[in-house]
Amino acid sequence: MSDTVIKVENVSKMYRLGVINSGTLRQDIQSWMARKLGKVDPNSKIGDEKYEGDKDHFWALKNVTFEVKQGDRLGIIGKNGAGKSTILKLLSRISSPTEGIIKIKGKVASLLEVGTGFHGELTGRENIYLNGTILGMNKRTIDERLDSIIDFSGIERHIDTPVKRYSSGMFVRLAFAVAAHLDSDILIADEVLAVGDAEFQKKALGKMEDLSTKQGRTILFVSHNLGAVKRLCNLGILLLNGKMIENDHIDNVICQYDHSTSNIMVENNSNNDYKTRRGAGDIHFTSVELSKKKYYSSDDININFCIEATAELHKIYFQLLIKHENSEPLTIICHNLVNEDVPKGFIKNYCLKIPGFTFRPGRYPVYLWLGDEQALTQGGDPTNYDVLDEYIQPIVIELSEEEKQSIFRNSLSSGQININTELTSL
Repeated sequence: MSDTVIKVENVSKMYRLGVINSGTLRQDIQSWMARKLGKVDPNSKIGDEKYEGDKDHFWALKNVTFEVKQGDRLGIIGKNGAGKSTILKLLSRISSPTEGIIKIKGKVASLLEVGTGFHGELTGRENIYLNGTILGMNKRTIDERLDSIIDFSGIERHIDTPVKRYSSGMFVRLAFAVAAHLDSDILIADEVLAVGDAEFQKKALGKMEDLSTKQGRTILFVSHNLGAVKRLCNLGILLLNGKMIENDHIDNVICQYDHSTSNIMVENNSNNDYKTRRGAGDIHFTSVELSKKKYYSSDDININFCIEATAELHKIYFQLLIKHENSEPLTIICHNLVNEDVPKGFIKNYCLKIPGFTFRPGRYPVYLWLGDEQALTQGGDPTNYDVLDEYIQPIVIELSEEEKQSIFRNSLSSGQININTELTSL
């Protein structure tokens, strides 16, 4: 259709591991010509499965297909290594697909890595001209927008300082300010906003929303901050191991992401293989369960878990770390589960209750820690421990319709907090 600005058809991307070529220039040319002519690579190994790879190859993307229309705000989410940055690099023409076709209509501005397009010895002002030129602006256009760019970046005092002295946050502020004032049709932003402070993230998200709704620009946004993705984007794509497993409204994609990354009931491997887990394995979680998938701010939150000791221990300690959506710590909850010697084979169920009206609406990643007395330092910090790390879904808090009309939404938790919890054995 005429309003489609990005069309990705059966795109796959393969990388070679540990090498940069096939061994000889002649083989590289043969392989390149074969791909261009749509023929079988004469240097490929006989019997290779298309997506299984081998010791020298892996597929970062596998048969991805989607379309983006003008003015859409598309969020691309997934775990680390899912292929999010790879698809953005393909769309930005930084690299080309191994298979498939990408069609783009319009000018693209990309923010993929902090400091890309900047020269450390030049000042911030000089780098605005350099980066703007790289992105396609002429000097006259940059002159007209220079004051707006500097004002938006918020680093006026340091604009004539060499950028080699800038922090990563200052880099991002300046780079985003330039890209946001570019006459582009499509803006692509990777995790670069993650290094900015909360105030600038809010400002940048608002700017991208304005570019889309008021100027009709198309936005592609990658972030692990699902709250920011949900606020900005109307559509979403979920990637898993290079494959696209969901392409829908952003709310449905985030829900699917929750489902794919969570085990509401977590069980140990039957062979008790602790090599893939931190700690000695003398004590571990056998299950963890949230009482509900989604809560209102007034709800009590119950986290049920079961522990098992596979060796004799002295005392058992439990810690629960809850973070904000931006990965900043929110609170740490500590409990002494057993205050005596523990025999081998000890099994016990517990329920941790977090009272209602503790959290603002949002999504809160959860980390659980478990250890014995030997696992603690004098300061009470874990040194040798088992970690159940994001095996369960984040705690998701919403406002009820009644609360939307109340003042509670302004008085719930925001920074680091101390909360009283109730722990009972079952």
